[in-house]
Amino acid sequence: MSRLEYTSVNRVAGPLLFVEGVDNAGYNELVEITLPSGETRNGQVLETSRGLAVVQIFGTTTGLDLPTTRVKFKGETVKLPVSEEILGRIFTGLGQPRDSGPPILSDTKLDISGAAINPYSRAEPSEFIQTGISAIDGMNTLVRGQKLPIFSAAGLPHNDLAAQIARQSKVLGKEETFAVVFGAMGITSEEANFFIKDFENTGALERAVLFLNLADDPSMERIITPRMALTAAEYLAFTLDTHVLVILSDMTNYCEALREISSAREEVPGRRGYPGYMYTDLASIYERAGRIKGRKGSITQIPILSMPGDDITHPIPDLTGYITEGQTVLSRELHRRGIYPPIDVLPSLSRLMNQGIGKGRTREDHRGVADQLYSAYAQGRDLRSLSAIVGEAALTESDRLYLKVADRFEKEFVSQGRYQDRGIEETLGIGWDILSMLPEGELKRIKKEFIDKYYKRQALE
Repeated sequence: MSRLEYTSVNRVAGPLLFVEGVDNAGYNELVEITLPSGETRNGQVLETSRGLAVVQIFGTTTGLDLPTTRVKFKGETVKLPVSEEILGRIFTGLGQPRDSGPPILSDTKLDISGAAINPYSRAEPSEFIQTGISAIDGMNTLVRGQKLPIFSAAGLPHNDLAAQIARQSKVLGKEETFAVVFGAMGITSEEANFFIKDFENTGALERAVLFLNLADDPSMERIITPRMALTAAEYLAFTLDTHVLVILSDMTNYCEALREISSAREEVPGRRGYPGYMYTDLASIYERAGRIKGRKGSITQIPILSMPGDDITHPIPDLTGYITEGQTVLSRELHRRGIYPPIDVLPSLSRLMNQGIGKGRTREDHRGVADQLYSAYAQGRDLRSLSAIVGEAALTESDRLYLKVADRFEKEFVSQGRYQDRGIEETLGIGWDILSMLPEGELKRIKKEFIDKYYKRQALE
């Protein structure tokens, strides 16, 4: 592996250096760039072919020139030193300490590219994770080992929701080590301070690892940040037997950085200027969630992305939906009406929900209650649109009842405080309170035995 210094930089394009005469550079190999002033910066090989190496710089290209800039190829890839000491720490997007703590000194250093989990070795996700948020736990249940993204938009409180999930998430009925790894890409200093203070004030930081890439940090760093976070998660999960929840925000900023690199490399653009390989690139991140047979630990992933122009068909949410197992969609309409969290349960989906609910996991009536609430709310929403045209007086008594169910569902079931941690029993209890407004004959999606057990009891209380 080369340790030579090269002074054959022939072009600088944005964050990229093009170095000639390099025969043995490796893909993702680390590079040290020495400026004419003597200052050094780090970089990474993006592409190498026919003696030409394309190097991505972690930082600005200010101060570079072609004749005297020196480039040294280190012969190794980006690695993260890991140990139990990473818990409770805050790092930059490149894995350097952002808090006042010392660097992590460890003989164990893991390649941030990770290793793909053999599909045959994957264990089927089947354990309920309680987030304390009714719209998720009750209607779009998160299962251990799942990847369930949150589709948000500019101005919606996805940061508040992410922080609430991070501090409240737990697995019921088991005394098991649980940790949160939080990777933030392109967030503002204000948002970073919010997360740090929230984690510190609630005590969640003790079982968390934070990787923060700020808006004024190099955009190239955003390509590294989620992989740093997932490498830390894999160590905690599969070496220390910890159950890990990984929250990545905002994947839109990640994809914008990906598009910037693609443009600098003069690649043929795909949909809306994003590179054609964006699906594969996103999959290399999302597919690092899951469980492995014979291992106690697990990685559950919640990527958060803001949909440009509130467009759910935009390439970023569109490709994300293909790779992941559902989505939780935030609604601007609910947000305008003061409902937090503004989760719209109708377009939201958890494809693994059935594997994590039911007797022994949540409660035997969970599936039926969710289906009945979904049906009643959808009917109420349709009637709300109809009443805006013909007037509520033109509706039948039954229709007006469904309107009230839809209103109560939003105000009592979906809406809750930012620091309100609801157990699954409380969530299902609220669901039965709302369903008890309907005549028993309308509950066609719940088994009779569960109606006898819960509906009459709720009606009598």
